Amino acid sequence: MTVLRPRLRLRLVAALLVALVLAAAFDGWRLHGKRSDNARIAAGIDERPPLGSRAELRFAHASRLAFRGDREAAVDTWRLLQDDTPLGQAARYNAANQLLRQALVLRDSPLPGQALPLLELAKAGYREVLRHDPTHWDARYNLERAQRLQPDPDDADPSPAGPPEQAERAATTMRGVSRGLP
Repeated sequence: MTVLRPRLRLRLVAALLVALVLAAAFDGWRLHGKRSDNARIAAGIDERPPLGSRAELRFAHASRLAFRGDREAAVDTWRLLQDDTPLGQAARYNAANQLLRQALVLRDSPLPGQALPLLELAKAGYREVLRHDPTHWDARYNLERAQRLQPDPDDADPSPAGPPEQAERAATTMRGVSRGLP
């Protein structure tokens, strides 16, 4: 085992200390950013967060809008986040939940027919979540619940038609068999 010279050892220790100070400064900067984000969320940002802001902030803003009862704005904000990331899938699921809630409210109103498009949109959202993650049991349950409220129509294309049951049988075309003609 070689013993490091004192000067080389001092340089290694100094380099290690500089790396630790830089790592601590970076973590402190990230912690400050998270705390300011949490303060903005807790303050209840009323204006729509800018499109350049982080997706997590926009997701939190949409959740806040839904909590306050502004469901349409919440769904619109969640739709901006619907991509293939886990946060996007959560946004798609939350948007489908809001659509289902709106449909349930409209279903009990004097105009229950207005709930049908919202139910179809909610079912499409749940199906999209399940397409990306078939094990998402909450989406599966809510899709089943929406299906009970408004079942999908049966296939518009009937199965290929077979021969009619009471149709005449075609004459055979075997040689040597008379068809009964003169």
